[in-house]
Amino acid sequence: MKVLAILYNGFKSAVQEPRLLGTVENKLGLDKWLASRGHELIVSSDKEGPNSDFQKHIADAEVLITTPFHPGYLTREVMEKAKNLKICVTAGVGSDHIDLNAAVDHKIQVLEVTGSNVVSVAEHVVMDILALVRNFVPAHEMIERGDWQVSDIARNAYDLEGKVVGTIGAGRIGYRVLQRLVPFDCKELLYYDYTQLPAEREQAVKARRVEDIEQFVSECDVVTVNAPLHEGTRGLINEKLLSKFKPGAWLVNTARGAICDQDAVVAALKSGQLRGYAGDVWNVQPAPKDHPWRTMKNPLGGGNGMTPHYSGTTLDAQARYAAGTKKILENYFDGKEQNPADVIVGIGAWATKAYGQR
Repeated sequence: MKVLAILYNGFKSAVQEPRLLGTVENKLGLDKWLASRGHELIVSSDKEGPNSDFQKHIADAEVLITTPFHPGYLTREVMEKAKNLKICVTAGVGSDHIDLNAAVDHKIQVLEVTGSNVVSVAEHVVMDILALVRNFVPAHEMIERGDWQVSDIARNAYDLEGKVVGTIGAGRIGYRVLQRLVPFDCKELLYYDYTQLPAEREQAVKARRVEDIEQFVSECDVVTVNAPLHEGTRGLINEKLLSKFKPGAWLVNTARGAICDQDAVVAALKSGQLRGYAGDVWNVQPAPKDHPWRTMKNPLGGGNGMTPHYSGTTLDAQARYAAGTKKILENYFDGKEQNPADVIVGIGAWATKAYGQR
């Protein structure tokens, strides 16, 4: 059968480092294995527009492999053309680049490698929090410029200890963020989620659930977003909600860019309502060169901790999601049952509540 993989170009880095499995050059390590089983593998990064490799090959592909880091957007319209498509595999975590409701209607299975990069992202969240709170980026840029004015940095640098930190979403990633924050002796750890953690897990991280999101953000010095993108979270952090934040709070989003309103974030940072915004997810990926999140600043000229989408694609994570992708494909080819935790959409039905209550 025909397997189409939309991956990102690694160029010379992928040649120098073969463990960059999620690249066009290294093909998730699947090429020889698929060939040995008699399947055709098409790998490309070309995904935009009607004449792209993505649009051309999706027409007769049975299997589509994508990643959250260079997503091929599988819309309902594209599915109409994909007459042979039976299964979509996300090499990683997060399948919002696929119209999941359309996948249900078209009886196309959607699976992802659950848990493959949760540690990687949780570590990145803590790094982003510290980078913002300690005003690290402007400090480093000062050194690169050859300057040395400690007061310009220290005037906007704080300790994480004694702060209230809250996560929107306390699932696999959000909970691990809470675990990693425990040693910092924060004043309090909060979470906002539509389900309450089991009492023993809540107690293990000494976290408190706040059921009203406006109340939740008003109590936090730091808010971190660790929820999937779906109908209930798209545009969740907008102008209205940002006005309820504690003035001068920090916001970290490594979940999905579209959870935050682009222009509202820019305005909140510029006004100082947000002291900082960091993350590696964008509402369009790759982000255009003129995307305002690349250059936005707070009134003191700092507060920007944006990076390309790489938190979940460390070399360790790539090894996990490549192996998980192979296992999903192997189960599909051999007619074996999939790991239930990996299934987002089964044949004609939702299989998870991770993308909102159904």
